[in-house]
Amino acid sequence: MLENALKILQNYYGYQTFRAGQEKIIRSILEGSDTFTIMPTGGGKSICYQIPALLLKGVTLVISPLISLMKDQVDSLNNMGLPATYINSSLDYQEVKLRLRKAKNGEFKLIYVAPERLESGRFCELLKFLDISLLAVDEAHCVSQWGHDFRPSYRSISSLIKKLPARPIVAAFTATATAEVKEDVIKLLSLRNPNVYISGFNRENLFFSVVRGENKNDFMMNYVQENKDRSGIIYAATRKEVDRLYKILQEKGYSAGRYHAGLSDEERKKSQEAFIYDDLNIMVATNAFGMGIDKSNVRYVVHYNLPKNMEAYYQEAGRAGRDGEPSECILLFEPKDIMIQKFLIEQTSLSPERKINEYKKLQAMVDYCHTQSCLRKFILEYFGEDDVPDECNNCSSCNDDSELVDITIEAQKIFSCIVRMKEGYGSSLIAQVLKGSKSKKVTEQGFQMLSTYGIMDEYTLKEIKDIINVLIADNYLYLTEGQYPVIKLRKKAVHVLKNKEKVFQRVRKKKEKIPQDDTLFEMLKRLRKDISDREGVPPYIIFHDSTLREMSEYCPTDKEALLKLKGVGEAKLNRYGDAFIDLIKKYVEEKGINRVKKPAMKVSNKSKDDKIPSHVITYNMYHQGKSLQEIAEEREIKISTVQDHLIRCSNEGLFVNFDDFITKEQESLILDAIEKIGAQKLKPIKEALPEEVDYFTIKAVLCKHKSET
Repeated sequence: MLENALKILQNYYGYQTFRAGQEKIIRSILEGSDTFTIMPTGGGKSICYQIPALLLKGVTLVISPLISLMKDQVDSLNNMGLPATYINSSLDYQEVKLRLRKAKNGEFKLIYVAPERLESGRFCELLKFLDISLLAVDEAHCVSQWGHDFRPSYRSISSLIKKLPARPIVAAFTATATAEVKEDVIKLLSLRNPNVYISGFNRENLFFSVVRGENKNDFMMNYVQENKDRSGIIYAATRKEVDRLYKILQEKGYSAGRYHAGLSDEERKKSQEAFIYDDLNIMVATNAFGMGIDKSNVRYVVHYNLPKNMEAYYQEAGRAGRDGEPSECILLFEPKDIMIQKFLIEQTSLSPERKINEYKKLQAMVDYCHTQSCLRKFILEYFGEDDVPDECNNCSSCNDDSELVDITIEAQKIFSCIVRMKEGYGSSLIAQVLKGSKSKKVTEQGFQMLSTYGIMDEYTLKEIKDIINVLIADNYLYLTEGQYPVIKLRKKAVHVLKNKEKVFQRVRKKKEKIPQDDTLFEMLKRLRKDISDREGVPPYIIFHDSTLREMSEYCPTDKEALLKLKGVGEAKLNRYGDAFIDLIKKYVEEKGINRVKKPAMKVSNKSKDDKIPSHVITYNMYHQGKSLQEIAEEREIKISTVQDHLIRCSNEGLFVNFDDFITKEQESLILDAIEKIGAQKLKPIKEALPEEVDYFTIKAVLCKHKSET
């Protein structure tokens, strides 16, 4: 059956192989086992239930939380020539009955349904006439009150399963779930001895960064200007903030939309569709926007305010780069954001126990904003991953190229002024005193008589406030809570005043963009948009950006060559192939391009610059007799990365002689530890061994003995 699954993947989805983890999940479902999967956004969850749905004898019912998500998924499946439909509140009862009748007659293999539908006894009665072989639950974390998007209607799924004449296979999927939420999902969906697959939370194509202490408006406007041709989402914590940012972007002439619960249904729908169809580049939104948005070419997600917890942040940030192309996730942090989130928690009707849990999660988010360590490591460990490398080389902590500027004198002036103002005022008035303002507020308090009055008159008020924000973000100052917060000194600031410590501000270097000829890529995007408008489907349903990138790189001028590109299946080749080939042919002739690169065999999970998997390149060099150090130096990667590559190759069945790297004594110690502790997790094994025995040695022993059994 798995052979047939692979044929569907190749012929319809346009990929030669499954991504990491997909094959096991599909096999589990096809073998009739309940299955629970945690796979990051953009990891290919939908394929894991769509392909089994096409192979199982009956109908698959997909529980999906949003109308927009259902329509996206169904449009995408129909576009590939696969039979699917949806049932939601936009349809009348007669249309619902018609679609269910067609499903019973075999015209549809997948039916997408909102969880609220399951609360209707009338609808559930209709479902009894269908042969439902698989029930797939998307965004399964919504069933748990400890999840970040709890939806009470998800609790109806378990009762539906009991009402059906024959119990279907149940498969649940989510992108983010802590151990607590995982247990809750399994229990509340009544999964029977499920196979649990956690494919890893790492999204290697995403660059994570935290920006502290900078002027948010300035940063955002500079960033948007530098990325004006790219699609992005800007999240803000409140409707008021969304409206303000939207207005600024509109006034500056940017193609922006907005989305929050305070807008009418019609305005939200119009804005969302314009973004999905590439008519808008920027969406400014609260967290009400995004679940189920399958737009693949979002190149950046900026959080203008601190999110409420890591689960929400990672899901929202994960809406960038769903096509696997490099994308950015930026969090702009200032301490007053913490107060906003605390206020929002207090306004909820949650139980005291759940509020305590929300405060705990918020603190983890604050810790993320202040960590000096690898941001990716922080995220992955939060979600329970063990043995995460100390550096990822793809976040602002690992790739910190900012310059340190000494601002000790400025800090001392600010601290002195705050002390002389009795630590009783906010940043605006402090800045006015330092600037030497003659405002009424300053003179009424007699602050013009202070020795610190006007000692920073060479700075603008905005510049002074920006420095104050840096000092707050770096824990020299803090804001009190309440409606009118005031600024007070921390102990660190006292050391600075006594000349025992210096203060440095990180100043970002301006990145120079490498010129790139995107002429053909932009032409292909315009063609895709024309087809999108004509057919009434979002552009990414026709082809992802990553597919267009490959077209612009390899310039395929016949159907055979086009079919070799990832994301081009038989149905799309027949439907769109001629139009794209004609455009490429014309471009090649006009530019006088004589020799076109030949595409490599397509794969589903490699970038366009990495046709041979990185770990296989390392493996080949190892078999040429090169040492780990030599491989690391030649490839400009870390030795730990080389070690990880060899472990991965071994797990994929390639021979690695681990005796090259482990001594008999180490092997004996590790095997003894495994016998006592078990091999489920590496961390307990590591803690039971001498400090010099590293994780690579443990994994090498495990791989060696796995291959021998």
